[in-house]
Amino acid sequence: MENERVLLKQFGRHLVELRRRHVISQERLALESGVSRSYMSGIERGVRNISLTKICELANALGVPPATLVQFGDSKNGSKPP
Repeated sequence: MENERVLLKQFGRHLVELRRRHVISQERLALESGVSRSYMSGIERGVRNISLTKICELANALGVPPATLVQFGDSKNGSKPP
């Protein structure tokens, strides 16, 4: 359970980083990927566990391959996700 929380938070931070890098607002990304802005906020805060389908939709809205969203680690210590 703890590993899941850590993974969701890492995913959320990574998504925020990618979204900002692509200069897309949270609201626009939510709209383009078919979720509410409040749900998007939950994803970015690491409190929502989203489906593979939704990961693909987020990637499409960002214009990146889906693998880009799941290739991350803890940037503070260089570790891989659990």
